[in-house]
Amino acid sequence: MPIHRLQEEPRMPVIRNPEGMLSFIREFQLVPFFVNPVPGYSVEEHTPTDAWFTDENLGPWDWKIECVRSGDVAYGKFLYGGKAAFATVEVYRELANWRRSLPKYQPSPDQRKVLDYVEEHGSISVPEVRALMGLNKAGADTLLARLQMQARVVTGDITRVYRGPDLKYSGWQRSSFCAPEALFEDMDFPFPGYKPRTLKSSLTPAESLEFLKDTIRKICGDVPDKMLMKMLG
Repeated sequence: MPIHRLQEEPRMPVIRNPEGMLSFIREFQLVPFFVNPVPGYSVEEHTPTDAWFTDENLGPWDWKIECVRSGDVAYGKFLYGGKAAFATVEVYRELANWRRSLPKYQPSPDQRKVLDYVEEHGSISVPEVRALMGLNKAGADTLLARLQMQARVVTGDITRVYRGPDLKYSGWQRSSFCAPEALFEDMDFPFPGYKPRTLKSSLTPAESLEFLKDTIRKICGDVPDKMLMKMLG
């Protein structure tokens, strides 16, 4: 059922476990993680409130790890000017094709230095960005967020952090970031049903933008073009 129909009917959360979350992302193809200006258009709004950060369940915050590790979902800060979102590889390809064509999304010398590190080492983490660039955590987070908006790096993996004498996991996580091509094209551990993919689009950047708009409108209905550009740009 398209999300915009759920806005007109009693809302029925549909995400109750990692498998349901992955199925939701695969069905709708491009979905923000959290509540945003488009009502009903988020993972958060389609997950029961009692599934978030209970003693027994961390909900989508933890389930996103399984989605990232599925091998066919991109996760990162690439919508609404740097907000967390999920996309299938097929949709992310068009996002990358369009974003990388824009002058404002060309990497700066500092960002290029991080990309060179990623190319040489395969991935990079926030502590590694801090050491490489001499930044504090906020500065490293900002640099990586901008590279994610450029569609030049994406979350490669997320690991759970266990703390305290009883090694309790309370939602602390560490992320690493890699080039999208390395994650989706060069996979050397194919999962069941895996099909070789490419991030090389057959569309022009302008056609990719229209494809992205159409993808969102199929989910949300007649979203104004101004809102779509705010979301995508």
